[in-house]
Parts: sequence; C-alpha cells; structure tokens
Amino acid sequence: MDKFKQLKSFVAAATLGSLSAAARAEGVAPAMMGRRINALEARLGIKLLLRTTRRLTLTSEGSAFLEEAQRILRDLHDAETRIAQGGVNPSGHLRISAPAGFGRRHVAPLLPDFIATYPDVTLALDLSDRLVNLIEEGYDCAIRIGELDDSQIVGRRIADNKRVIVAAPSYLGQHGRPNTPADLTQHNCLSFGDQGNQSRGWLLAEDGQVKAIRVKGSLACSDGSILHQWALAGYGLAWRSLWEVREDLETGRLVSVLDEYAAPANGIFAMLPERKHLPLRVRLFIDMLRAHYAAPSYWETH
Repeated sequence: MDKFKQLKSFVAAATLGSLSAAARAEGVAPAMMGRRINALEARLGIKLLLRTTRRLTLTSEGSAFLEEAQRILRDLHDAETRIAQGGVNPSGHLRISAPAGFGRRHVAPLLPDFIATYPDVTLALDLSDRLVNLIEEGYDCAIRIGELDDSQIVGRRIADNKRVIVAAPSYLGQHGRPNTPADLTQHNCLSFGDQGNQSRGWLLAEDGQVKAIRVKGSLACSDGSILHQWALAGYGLAWRSLWEVREDLETGRLVSVLDEYAAPANGIFAMLPERKHLPLRVRLFIDMLRAHYAAPSYWETH
C-alpha cells in the first residue's frame, strides 16, 4: 500500500506541478506528499523531481518513470473497472500471421471456437510463408517455424517441430538413396525460397554436431505446399516438417531418407513485437495454441 501511495503521489505532483496542488487533490498535507516522494526516490536510488519553492521539475529519469507510473495506474484502474463490470473479458482486434501450409492446417481450424469463446474479439489471419515484420506491419502475433534470428521480437515456443528429408519412391528408384549428408550434393534438392531458413542449408546431425548442409537443385519455391507437391510428383528431395508429410509416409507416397542424421526438433514459435504489455486477447490466443499442440494425440490426428 505504501508503494502504491508513493507512486500515486509522484504522478499527482509531476502532473499538477506542485506539492500543494497534489496534496489538495489527494486530500493530505503537503508535508505528507513530500515524505512519500522522498521515500520513493530513496527506494529507487534516483532523483525524480527537482523542487524549488515555486515549482517542481522532472529529471530525465523522472520523465521516463512518469510514463511507466501512469501506465501502471491506468492498468490498475482498467482492471478494477473490468472486475466491477463482471469479470475480465478479452476484447479488440487480433491480427495474426502464419505460414500458409501450417496456418491452413493447424491455426485456421482452431479460430472459430476461439472467437465463439471470446465474442468481443475479432480476428484476421494472414497466411503467407513470407516473414512479416510484426512491428512495422502491425501484427499482434506471428507463427514461425525454425530458428529465431530477429532480436527485435520475442518468441514463445508453443510446440516442437521435427523435420525429415523425403522423396517419392519414383525419384529414389531413378536416382538412388542418399546414404550420408554429403550425398545430397548429387541430388536434386527442392529448396525453400530466399527468405526462408532453408536458404541457409538443411540442418542435419553428423559426428555429434548439427550442421547446415548447403543443397542445390533445379526448383525452389517460397510456398512450402508447392515443395510438398513437387516431392510427391518425384521431382526431388524435400526437407519438410513431419506434420506436413506424416500421412504420405504412412501410405508410402513419400519415403524418408537420412533418418539417422536427423537433427533435434526445432520449434514452432509465437512471435510477439514486445514482451511487456501483452493484451489479454493475445495471451489467450497463445494459451489456446499451446493447449492443443501439447496433446500428443493432436499431431497424430492432424
């Protein structure tokens, strides 16, 4: 309670410009306001206000802290208002990006139930294998598969993702099976477009280390579903996620190769533009994905 009073008194003094005005607004003596602010500065170890007999001036640290303090008080007020109105309910618009193939199969089918559960939320799903810029393009969340290399965004792992190298039996019958990662240089490898992680190589484990194996081939595409179709048609080898090709492996339409060199599973991530101040609708959306993906039976039936 003392910390809250100190925070509230600081905001009042900083915004009203004097201890006396802040004291009148708070209904306490000016001396009490002064003691609260002194205690706050002592606790933080930082000077927040420069005080003269005529006015108060914020230090640079005080200006920065004022924004955070005002946000905290607003959040508290909003939370109290929502609780008083009968509970905390998510609301607002949610803008999501997901890889085309994964999004069609593992994100889009879950969204109608999410909206039905939270009717005050509206949602737009963008399906594209392009790596969107969350901050510049205004996305609340982007689903990404593979390694993370963007320091300006925050990733929350929502599932593991195993990848396998696959080919149609017709391709292997004509060109043979690769037996070691080095053999990939002798094969037509169907590569993801220049913007994807696969442009840096296919990750395989060899001699106890994960290595990026540079591959080449006559066909490349930025749409993973096209690579899948090309592999089924026998045009070459493809490095695909297990969720995408599981049924083809079970039916024999595709065959996996170099399984003994498979790298550890990478991740499926929910990418966020920032770690702090995450709207409730975004948190609940991520929780919903995690709950579905955490069930082993989910991946066996989807």
